[in-house]
Amino acid sequence: MKKIKFGTDGWRAVIADEFTFPRVRLVAQAIANYIEQSGLSTRGVVIGYDNRFLSEHFAAAVAEVMAGNNITSWLTTVATPTPVTAYAVNALDAGGAVMVTASHNPPEYNGIKFIPEYAGPATPEITGAIEENLKNLQVEDVCNLPLDNGKERGLVRDLDAKPLYLTHLQKLLNYRVIHRGRMKIVVDPMWGAGIGYLEDIFAGTNIELDVIHNYRDVLFGGTVPEPNAAGLASLREAVLEKGADFGLALDGDADRFGVIDRDGEYMSPNEVLPLILDYLMEYRNWRGSVARTVATTHMLDRIAEDYGLPLVETPVGFKYIGQSLIHHRSVLGGEESGGMSVQGHVPEKDGILAASLIVEMMSGAKSLRELQKELFGKFGCLVSARLDLKCAPDQKEKLLKRLQEWSPESIDGLAVRERSTKDGVKLVLDNGSWVLVRPSGTEPLFRLYVEATSREELSRLQENVRQVMGH
Repeated sequence: MKKIKFGTDGWRAVIADEFTFPRVRLVAQAIANYIEQSGLSTRGVVIGYDNRFLSEHFAAAVAEVMAGNNITSWLTTVATPTPVTAYAVNALDAGGAVMVTASHNPPEYNGIKFIPEYAGPATPEITGAIEENLKNLQVEDVCNLPLDNGKERGLVRDLDAKPLYLTHLQKLLNYRVIHRGRMKIVVDPMWGAGIGYLEDIFAGTNIELDVIHNYRDVLFGGTVPEPNAAGLASLREAVLEKGADFGLALDGDADRFGVIDRDGEYMSPNEVLPLILDYLMEYRNWRGSVARTVATTHMLDRIAEDYGLPLVETPVGFKYIGQSLIHHRSVLGGEESGGMSVQGHVPEKDGILAASLIVEMMSGAKSLRELQKELFGKFGCLVSARLDLKCAPDQKEKLLKRLQEWSPESIDGLAVRERSTKDGVKLVLDNGSWVLVRPSGTEPLFRLYVEATSREELSRLQENVRQVMGH
């Protein structure tokens, strides 16, 4: 049996293979020990879960362990998105939250993530402390109090976190602008925990929402609940069939977003995040630093520079963006994989927030592509793409050494003006284009990110790097 290890966003494993009730209870005990060690046990813990197979039962098992450790828990009564669970930590002044979710992983997976008392992703130091607790735990060390007993003693309390979250989100949105909009939007919560949220947020407005996949299906329609180009074929068809202005999607736990324009074309987060940032600067007059990961579009840099704002670049992982939102008071933090949050909100990625801001932004606009065209006219064109370069497991170390030594003076005739090793190797070229290669932490592959001034240049840069990596 594999060792339990927390990855980029918690521990995830296949249900009934590694993700079992005894192991979930072990992880819950390790988290309970961490909460005790941190002096936060008197503040209690929020427990949320998504729509995956057995998620509500795994969440109940976590509550039983917390009760066994005399830690009060607020257990959500229905499937609840990760950002909503995180917001409940703030609203209840809790000592943290445990979220049972595997986010956008395939349906056979489930997972657990710990959200600390600041209501954002756990830092490597925190997950490291939980893993250290796990090393010394055996099944017989788990303290467990049956759920009914925990409820009788007031150690397990029911929670409907949705009203708390919606009240907060409505303060972040500009409903005067939203009420001017008359749009038809198709929403796809992808059978996940985000079902019903956008409908409630825009109830009573002139916005017509047509929702697909708005019921629980633990197999996610035989797909993966990831709102990327491949995963949004049904949304694309619905947008075109219904003549909608655009389509919005949420992943399995609603912390990521996806967008389809009215022409049925997928718009990546790298294309949408700059539009949101420019809108917040221009029409909401928000100010503060801007945070992005090393793999995210530099169009955010151009907008930040135009408004005289500092730009914070972080390693890949929203936990680093979350820390920038806390410590640098960033106005917006985003990543190319679809995570985003803003100042005044929890430092956790939130697909519901992102989708809501897109609706607000579009209330006075014609189309997303027209907005993008205006942005390119102001800041220049940038296009980006990601490729996965697979390698044999025994070749990964060799390629990693080659990557560490890779320091060319130019690529495709463009001089390298900056080399960064913050996360992988990133080369910024003198025309503003850049390439980034970073190894996967879990698979025998390297991820290649490229941003360029045209599709043709992007293809040439991709090919150049593929040759370096033996592809």
